[in-house]
Amino acid sequence: MEHVVIVGNGIAGVTAARHIRKNSDKNITIISAESDHFFSRTALMYVYMGHMRFRDLKPYEDQFWSKNNINLKNAFVERVDTDAQTLHLAKGETITYDTLILATGSIPAKYGWEGQDLNGVQGLVSKQDLELLEKNAPNNEVCPKAVIVGGGLIGVELAEMLHTRKIEVTMIVREHAFWSGVLPDGEAEMISRHIKNHGIDLRCGAELDKILDDGQGNVSGIITKKGEQIDCKLVGITTGVKPQIEFFKDSKIETDRGILVNRMLETNIKNVYAIGDCAQQREAIGLRKPVEAVWYTGRMMGETVAQTICGRPFEYSPGNWFNSAKFFDIEYQTYGWVFSTKNKKDYEQHLHWKHSDDTKCITIAFHKDTREFLGINSFGIRLRHDVLDRWLNEKRDVAYVTKNLKEANFDPEFYRHYESEIQKEFKV
Repeated sequence: MEHVVIVGNGIAGVTAARHIRKNSDKNITIISAESDHFFSRTALMYVYMGHMRFRDLKPYEDQFWSKNNINLKNAFVERVDTDAQTLHLAKGETITYDTLILATGSIPAKYGWEGQDLNGVQGLVSKQDLELLEKNAPNNEVCPKAVIVGGGLIGVELAEMLHTRKIEVTMIVREHAFWSGVLPDGEAEMISRHIKNHGIDLRCGAELDKILDDGQGNVSGIITKKGEQIDCKLVGITTGVKPQIEFFKDSKIETDRGILVNRMLETNIKNVYAIGDCAQQREAIGLRKPVEAVWYTGRMMGETVAQTICGRPFEYSPGNWFNSAKFFDIEYQTYGWVFSTKNKKDYEQHLHWKHSDDTKCITIAFHKDTREFLGINSFGIRLRHDVLDRWLNEKRDVAYVTKNLKEANFDPEFYRHYESEIQKEFKV
């Protein structure tokens, strides 16, 4: 019987396993050194904050896997021999495969700073990172002060986590406003104010130079490139993530930033696939990045590769870009493409509305010549995915979108709606 081995038990690998099982009786093994069972990585922050227990993060009961004849192995893969179709595991074990799916995820990106390997320096990606944070910052007595290097979604999550334990937090970001490399200036500046209003010392236009050693291998502080010293017991590295591909370097699998794949998610080696954060498209899909560390794209890749392995091959097609997040108590959604002010396309024009309470705003992007709706960012107002996705596919005129915003609203029944106010601002 064909043996399918999946390295990684995140959303991509587990989705692949589930769909292969639905469509075949193949022998399936999932290997992971992170955890015994699949868990919701995006909810790790709520365990630290006391809102959930780790076992609450597992979408499936532990017996789900044996019940569905999916073998789980807690082990670390050290080397891949594609000629022998063998994985070499830590402690000298080996496992052979007929089909291999690499779903190894990502790790925090570091940039060679002095002191980056000191005790008290960490990211927030894995279960082990969560456990390390409990050790490094259990309370404000052990860790009275933390510095977070970089912004983005993980950075603001870590800031909120530490803030709930009354740990003083300084965030340093090199942009002029929080996440201004992604968000238009009006939004980035609003979120910057919101973060500061929650007691976070957000310092924009600041960069890390080095991390200081207390003389015993522990963090004692940082120095910025402007020469400012900030004392702290914890340094959170949230300057992005990179594909976890170190143990493929000596294999015949082609890599760049990630594992190179085609639209079928095939590597250069027959019967070897890569999905999720570790996969890199040889040719980018539309305006998407070749590597996307996003939950839903990992899930879609898992579904796609499962169909191919089960004899119904089709190309990975993620559709319109979308994402969502939370900045403390402001919910964020994006559909289509709304580029930052500095990265805005020549053809792109923005309509921007912000509520007077400084916690809600909407930006609509459209083509300045054709007036085609290109994308929307929403903060503090929930929008319907299906409606926005349909409008993007129908290439609706921006005037149609602004006129029909009420159709896209997904806020609960008794929430105040702002469509009429927005429409007055957007005279298109």
